[in-house]
Amino acid sequence: MKEHEHGVNGVPSVDVAGEVCLRVIGIVRSCFTERFGIPRQPGLVRAATARLELLPPYNRGEMVRGLEEFSHIWVQFLFHRTVAEGWKPTVRPPRLGGRRRVGVFACRSPHRPNHLGLSVLKLEKVVFEGGEVALLLSGVDLLDGTPVLDIKPYVPYCDSPAGAVGGFAMESPPSTGIVFSPAAANFCREYGEATGRDLEELIRQVIGNDPRPASQKGRKNGFAAALWDVDVVWTVGAGGEVVVGECRRLTAR
Repeated sequence: MKEHEHGVNGVPSVDVAGEVCLRVIGIVRSCFTERFGIPRQPGLVRAATARLELLPPYNRGEMVRGLEEFSHIWVQFLFHRTVAEGWKPTVRPPRLGGRRRVGVFACRSPHRPNHLGLSVLKLEKVVFEGGEVALLLSGVDLLDGTPVLDIKPYVPYCDSPAGAVGGFAMESPPSTGIVFSPAAANFCREYGEATGRDLEELIRQVIGNDPRPASQKGRKNGFAAALWDVDVVWTVGAGGEVVVGECRRLTAR
């Protein structure tokens, strides 16, 4: 962080036109191991879970004392996989069908000047294990390995203002029904018995929100997304019907 030599009461002042160095306080271990398939907003896929592991020296019990009293938290993070792609002054939000451009500050695109993201997530549990501290989360929209920069409690009386207007995103996107092939349904059942993970419900919610980019809406061949350590393959018919045809274990991540 660039600073002046002198400040108020001996505290250096910050050059607001300079750069700020941020510290990563934690890493996300998520069910989304690839970018494709991640919901475009938090809370849309309630079955999507993650473990936020705090890093030293921030993995101390006193730093999360009282957090368990809140049902949700704000997580500020870095879109680390888009940093190398740079930023854009305008983007085409999927919510507008990829046909209309809006300013980057009028949407939640990851291609931002500082690549910062902000999600409100359900806090399932604060975990203390062997001197380590982790937060179990659900409704996540975070890629596995995402660096976390800050955590704050969600406070309903001020974080959900009455009369708020959501511009071009006032309503939740519609969800699509999903059909599983016998082979896919059987895989989900056996996977759940072995891991305790409800893969079928995760697939229903992820694909039901249609993760395809606008440019791919007319494509009729198959799509695939990685969820946990599973490759999920599905097709979209001419009438919009979605069929999960195959689920297979990924050999390596």
